[in-house]
Amino acid sequence: MTEHPDTPRTMKSRLLAAAAAGAIIMVGLGAFALLPHPGAEPAGPAPAVTQVADRQATPPRMVESGAPFSFADLVERVAPAVVTVTVEEKPQTPQMTDQDVPAPFRDFFHQFGMPQMQVPRHAVAMGSGFIIDKSGYIVTNNHVVTDATKITIKLKDGRQYTARLIGTDPATDIALLKIDADKPLPTVEFANDRNVRVGDWVIAVGNPFGLSNTVTAGIVSSIGRNVGNGAYTDYLQIDAPINRGNSGGPTFDIEGKVIGMNTMIYSPSGGSVGIGFAIPSSTIHDVVAQLKAHGKVTRGWLGVEIQDLTPEMASSLGNKNMKGAIVAKVVPDSPASKAGFQQGDIVVAVNGQPVSDSRDLTRRVATLPTNANAGFSIVRDGKAQMLSARIALRTSQDVASAGSATPGAGNNATGEAMGLGLSAITPDLRHTYNLDNNVNGVVITKVNPDSDAADKGVQPGDVVMSVGNQAVRSPADIQRRIAQAKSEGRDSVLVLLNSQEGERFVALKVGKS
Repeated sequence: MTEHPDTPRTMKSRLLAAAAAGAIIMVGLGAFALLPHPGAEPAGPAPAVTQVADRQATPPRMVESGAPFSFADLVERVAPAVVTVTVEEKPQTPQMTDQDVPAPFRDFFHQFGMPQMQVPRHAVAMGSGFIIDKSGYIVTNNHVVTDATKITIKLKDGRQYTARLIGTDPATDIALLKIDADKPLPTVEFANDRNVRVGDWVIAVGNPFGLSNTVTAGIVSSIGRNVGNGAYTDYLQIDAPINRGNSGGPTFDIEGKVIGMNTMIYSPSGGSVGIGFAIPSSTIHDVVAQLKAHGKVTRGWLGVEIQDLTPEMASSLGNKNMKGAIVAKVVPDSPASKAGFQQGDIVVAVNGQPVSDSRDLTRRVATLPTNANAGFSIVRDGKAQMLSARIALRTSQDVASAGSATPGAGNNATGEAMGLGLSAITPDLRHTYNLDNNVNGVVITKVNPDSDAADKGVQPGDVVMSVGNQAVRSPADIQRRIAQAKSEGRDSVLVLLNSQEGERFVALKVGKS
């Protein structure tokens, strides 16, 4: 399982996601702890950061092979800025059950009723954090401080302070704290995680199981990991051992700069198995800037539902090397709708910056300032176009839900194509498959289990709304689109389906003439 390297708060661990034989566990609070809408306002200036020590950074000593001989000098510099975060939570008062009553007395209590005793349980959890500003700003994980009634910061030299919560961003699991000290505090500085390569050395410092200032080392084992924890973070995967209580602690590069924040582990047992995940420093830097300036994070909203443009989809559109995100739906009266976006548009760049996939587009839009225009490079019907959209503020309700209808009622013809039984939508079929009145197209009445469509999850009752970005109203329309694709030498077509899960694109094989 994947856990936050925090210890379970009062013997509870937070299960974030199950995966195969393991699970993702937050590591923020140690065993003695527990391990996102917005429209972005222009972020204020990035928080000031300085080196932990005034002396010049000393690189790790090397042996002839080129491998680091010791990380001791690096750790000596950065460790003073790594802190222990102790969180007090509201006392829990669970109702006593018969399992809390000694066996000889259970029959008595069953006869006369359970005693109404409640035993308050004071919850204390521990995690890690790091100081990014001499005046006392500290970064940690949001899940470390969630539900906190009191937050105490302990430095390596033993000093303790009560911290104020400046702001949190649950969508990225980042929190910003502030303590007031009588003199400047030791700090660390951020590195650019975009320069990180798989195989680079990393050093993790934190508070696993309440063992403060524990240091572990390893390498970056992967970058750009999507662990299903929100659309705004691609994690660094590291093999430096991290455990419960490490959540919120820094991941350092070989120069002693922060490239990430330890947040989760993948583990079948709850302990480290060498698969940990850290939030990249660029994400932390951007979020902290907004938290420091405004106490909250806002994100931009365009108003489209999107999918990854797979190589097969790109090939079906005649350009197998094209990358980007395909628009599955445009929300009415949204910035995208007003800018002229259409279903089937492929977004390939934002403000001149290439878009690799749907997650990349989501993150880029989220960082755009609200009420400002942004330029989108799209491909529509094989032709490049530019659209300008005025970005709105994303809210928690900004989930596209409005449907779009294709025109016409079609006819009553039936047919087959691509291993599918097809029929124009009739009142009887609309009733049989429980289709909304605003859904139009060609309904699928059967699916050959040996077909490409079956392999891609197409089911009876799904409605084909368009083929090759051309609306269809009858099986004959679909057959004409397939014939056209074959004549152009394509072996697949891009099909827009309406199903129980909503609208989605899928590339279906048609074979060549």
